Amino acid sequence: MSVGLVRTETAGARGAGTADAVPLGEARRALGLRPRELELAVELGELATVAPERERHRRRVPVAELARLRAEEGFPATLRERLRLVGAREGAGLLGVTPARFARLARAGCFGPVRFSLNRYRAVVWFYLAGELRDVAEQQPELLGGPLPEGLRRLLADGGDWRPRHWRNRRIAQVTRRTDDPWAAAAAHAAVLAPDVLEEAVPDPAERARLEELRPELTTARPESLAAREVVRGLLTADGEEEVLWHRLGLTLALSTAQSARPLLRRAGEHPPARDAGASALLPPEQPLLHHGGEQPSLPVVDLPPREPAGAGRDG
Repeated sequence: MSVGLVRTETAGARGAGTADAVPLGEARRALGLRPRELELAVELGELATVAPERERHRRRVPVAELARLRAEEGFPATLRERLRLVGAREGAGLLGVTPARFARLARAGCFGPVRFSLNRYRAVVWFYLAGELRDVAEQQPELLGGPLPEGLRRLLADGGDWRPRHWRNRRIAQVTRRTDDPWAAAAAHAAVLAPDVLEEAVPDPAERARLEELRPELTTARPESLAAREVVRGLLTADGEEEVLWHRLGLTLALSTAQSARPLLRRAGEHPPARDAGASALLPPEQPLLHHGGEQPSLPVVDLPPREPAGAGRDG
């Protein structure tokens, strides 16, 4: 199962103006959702939104989108079930496995979380979509019993934990697929790069300032203690050479498009520093930088670990 992929907004929603759209609060009441459920529905693409006419206004929901969801058979129960989040213990029950095996499958990247929180001991508690777990049970029943495939066992033996990476990739995919602004797409990739990596990838201070201005809010977690903030900062930062390179590639591609489509205004005689070519030079030559038509590509989520045939931290 591919983790982190989200539905794209409908063409009708993308083409709709804000005149026939309502504020998010009104949409939430019309759908009978709690605030966090509405937030999740937008993130997952269950609820399409349109960009505001003014930059500082919030996105709105097309009236047609509300009508579509309200006309679904079983509404609102079916919608709320698609948004149902479960923790490790309840998730293990859905899969019919022990909590210990559930945690091993999650760390090995067999499915990915959509949210997290910190408990009072500053341990990370992950939450998963119930529907995605049911899909795993139906599509990959071999993971639920018997020895794990050798590739997964090796990953776990090496201390691998794909939960933070899957969460970061999912959130960045959600942000980039909801915007047509290449600067915003670049800011999403920049948001998970450590400051020193970002400065190397984007040597132009003006560009870095623009990326910081557009920096998306990947999590609403706002821990008060310094130790808890360090934990959250770690979850927000790409870890490992492969993941860092992946987001530098996304950043480089989006910046290239942004500079062509919407270049920053500069003072007379001011020129940007030389573009970082290190990341883009590693892109396979047969992989185009842009789709036909000049549209900014959405980089896919990093593939799951290889699952070989059978025989070949923190829980939650």
